[in-house]
Amino acid sequence: MDTIAILGGTGDLGTGLAIRWSKAGHKIIIGSRTLEKAQAAVDALAKISPDTPAQPMENGDAAAAGDIVVLTVPADHQLSTLEGVKDSLQGKILIDVTVPLKPPKVGTVQLPPEGSAGKRAQDLLGDDVMVVTAFQNIAAHLLQEDVEIECDVLVSGNKKAARDKVIELTEQAGMRGYHAGPIENSAAAEALTSILIQINRKHDISHSGIRIVGQADH
Repeated sequence: MDTIAILGGTGDLGTGLAIRWSKAGHKIIIGSRTLEKAQAAVDALAKISPDTPAQPMENGDAAAAGDIVVLTVPADHQLSTLEGVKDSLQGKILIDVTVPLKPPKVGTVQLPPEGSAGKRAQDLLGDDVMVVTAFQNIAAHLLQEDVEIECDVLVSGNKKAARDKVIELTEQAGMRGYHAGPIENSAAAEALTSILIQINRKHDISHSGIRIVGQADH
């Protein structure tokens, strides 16, 4: 089992992943900009899921302590958060769930100049950090509930072994993960989020998702 540090674990997505990975046996660290905010997030998590133990830490300490680090902050804070923990991420897998949504037009695809938020993270951190993107299309609130999530996970990253590990973690969290190729391909999953938002709005769906079809054992 791994120690998983979730940076920005104060939101619905980070909380949901913490709950599911804790049930799978992993140790969870919740990171935030300050220890006080991290403690508040752990306290909030305890109210939602009393059986989910988590340790609060400031982001830098969390990144250093985690075997695997997960970034779940808003897109506007992606780079500033990563710059603060860059040294602690060397040699590790970083799971980046960032989607570059720009309010108020969150239903319009608006990818950054680098091509994707995932590519932006990889460029900043360098090749010694294995950036893998995943979970961009999952309805965050469902992760906190004991339900089957009808959405597959596209996993992008430059190292196959790192993608394999994230797919394993995806399955432990109750979802199906699929290799989606190098980090540049993260653009497809990031863009899909805006499309799913449009589908939700126009078709009165609370949490549309994607499925990969054609596999015989599914």
